[in-house]
Amino acid sequence: MQNPPLLESLAHDPILAKAKLIAESWDAAGLYQLGNFPAPDKWAEWNGRFRDCIRHFIRGDAFADPELIHRLQGSPDIYPDRRNHAAVNFITCHDGFTLNDLVSYNCKHNLQNGASNLDGIDNNISWNCGEEGETDNPEIKALRKRQVKNAFALLMLSRGTPMMLAGDEFCNSQNGNNNPYCQDSPISWVNWKNMEEHRDVFEFFKKMIWLRKNHPVLRKRDFFTGHNSSGYPELSFHGEQAWFLNMWSPFLTFGFLYAEPAADFKTAEDSFIYCGVNAHWETHKLQLPILPPGMSWKVYASSADEPINVDELSTSYITLSPRSLTVLVGSREVDF
Repeated sequence: MQNPPLLESLAHDPILAKAKLIAESWDAAGLYQLGNFPAPDKWAEWNGRFRDCIRHFIRGDAFADPELIHRLQGSPDIYPDRRNHAAVNFITCHDGFTLNDLVSYNCKHNLQNGASNLDGIDNNISWNCGEEGETDNPEIKALRKRQVKNAFALLMLSRGTPMMLAGDEFCNSQNGNNNPYCQDSPISWVNWKNMEEHRDVFEFFKKMIWLRKNHPVLRKRDFFTGHNSSGYPELSFHGEQAWFLNMWSPFLTFGFLYAEPAADFKTAEDSFIYCGVNAHWETHKLQLPILPPGMSWKVYASSADEPINVDELSTSYITLSPRSLTVLVGSREVDF
């Protein structure tokens, strides 16, 4: 039905109309109407295409990259007549793998649910980083942490409304179970003991949340893609050469830049936020966009195992190690 009366009445109920109404825009019969949910001025939708695109990209599927541009922009191709906060961006939720399991398992492990491993989705778009499940291999463990950070950073730097799964901030696991609704056991519980073991992941999540809260350019609700008062495009995409990216060909390494002039966003000062992303298994260099006079780049956060050499930024290039991501902030006052 184009205008189901129940959904319309919920959207315009005098009490519920003031609440945040969020829909899964698919039903049990397989109907998938993402972007077409009724009463669009009231309802936001879980953006399943954002989830799938980010999952493909971080595991190294280059074919996902042209679509990735749309997802970072707030999915204007899905919501052309709505503001981008209608898209609830997410990578993991109560159904399916946790973020830790997304990078630790190639397939579901649901035998303990009592349905012969036939329950739960088979297409998880996951990658175990070289070994299925728990491992003592330090290289695989480090790679998995990088992948978790990469995914979350892209979520928080995308326009739209971000949603995260509780426990992802310290690598909570369901032991590869992607359908744990029937479990009241350690499989479905949040293991708070992981907080100390994965403190670096927790601190990275906090930094990315702080960045989003304190830079309104990341939360802008419309699909404006032109130049703002900074003289720069408000959101631009870059290849290994600054200002040049073929967005219609597969790629695994790129950068994107937000320009946040104080005059437009009522902030204390002008800022630029640049994210260099390398989903490739080899090291790559990215040329940095040139900032206005008097401004400089500083590393804000990185998923790389080794610290980024800040001195290198003076050369206008940044080196990204395999499967890593680095966030820079450019301003006249860059202390955090």
